[in-house]
Amino acid sequence: MWAQKEISYIETTKNWYYIYDGSGKKIKTLYRSGIGDIKGWGKDFFVTKRGAFYLICDAEGKTLKTLGAQSVGEVVSVSGSTFTSRLGVWIYTWNKEGKKISTRAAQK
Repeated sequence: MWAQKEISYIETTKNWYYIYDGSGKKIKTLYRSGIGDIKGWGKDFFVTKRGAFYLICDAEGKTLKTLGAQSVGEVVSVSGSTFTSRLGVWIYTWNKEGKKISTRAAQK
């Protein structure tokens, strides 16, 4: 069985994203316009926004889930194996599979 690749850093240039593991080895090179703007990354996934959609991708750049931006809101944080978004007065926490795992009211 193969080990899941972990993301240590994502370097961005005008047209490319370079995904690196903890040893500094390049995992993948992705064309920026193909996946959109990276909003953040956790240890084994990253979140991008392309048009009206958020894409949750694994370390190799494979799309795990596509979510509509109208239902997600704005992604504000990506960490570990979850990401957080804000939509109006609500804060949502999502897992890397795109499932909403908690909801709370935002602080005023």
